[in-house]
Amino acid sequence: MNARGVLVSGATGFIGGHFVRRCVARGITAWAWSRDAARATRLLGAQARVVSRLQDIPEDAPVQAIVNLAGAPVIGPPWTDKRRRVLIDSRVSTTEALLAWCEARGSRPRVLVSASAIGFYGPADDRWLDESTAPQPRSFQSQLCLAREAATEDAKRLGIRAVNLRIGLVLGADGGILPRLALPARLGMAAVLGDGRQWMSWIHVDDLMRVIDLAIDSEDLQGAVNAVAPAPVRQRDFQLALTRLLGRPLWLRVPAGLLQAGLGEMSELLLRSQRVAPRLLTARGFEFGYPTLEAALDSILTRERS
Repeated sequence: MNARGVLVSGATGFIGGHFVRRCVARGITAWAWSRDAARATRLLGAQARVVSRLQDIPEDAPVQAIVNLAGAPVIGPPWTDKRRRVLIDSRVSTTEALLAWCEARGSRPRVLVSASAIGFYGPADDRWLDESTAPQPRSFQSQLCLAREAATEDAKRLGIRAVNLRIGLVLGADGGILPRLALPARLGMAAVLGDGRQWMSWIHVDDLMRVIDLAIDSEDLQGAVNAVAPAPVRQRDFQLALTRLLGRPLWLRVPAGLLQAGLGEMSELLLRSQRVAPRLLTARGFEFGYPTLEAALDSILTRERS
């Protein structure tokens, strides 16, 4: 990565922590914007430049890129009207604050890489979805991503290139969805959700780091980029691959109606398909380190045991 300085929001999260540590290991100055500076310093280490206010970043500090990962977790409390506002505001207000900070600086970053999600496409069926596929504004997950991506539009006025990464399920040992699936699997409690035919589009965290690098360095790359591996799998097949590696059975099934009754619209995240293709990455010749689920899971679980 060519940048000498990067500002990261959401730096204490799973993806943000990986990226900050990656920057530090490569001698790149990583500014971590966090409301809880003491906690961020404990999590990220003293080499990360942690600030609780953007104004605390010196005017002459080189910041060539912003990686915007902040946002309240989508899976959590029920999607009441109040919770929906929290989810949207946590993404939009952060993006607006970052761009306001950029506008006030004499030397502005050249690129904003912002985390969107494959939820942009809304619930789908077996058809392939690429960056040209339209959203479904009546679906809340689609609304949420639309709001996040719309907030980056003002970057153009400031002469800042904006890349919206539509990220799938991120697989890693220390965060994201995999630990939440691996624990019940180790206990013999892995389950097929509904009919298990819904697609899961995923990416290994190491490959996602390289996608972020690409977005920062590629001056001609802007707009939406699907950050997913090229081989999505059905939910049942994901669980079969995981339990096979762990040497555990797969025998439980959770009926769709039970999830819908308990989670409401949020159950879409577990029961509906998004079969997403990384069309732009493939067209650029991006080589995934972990193109298949089996390779990704084997790498993570082996690393975890070592």
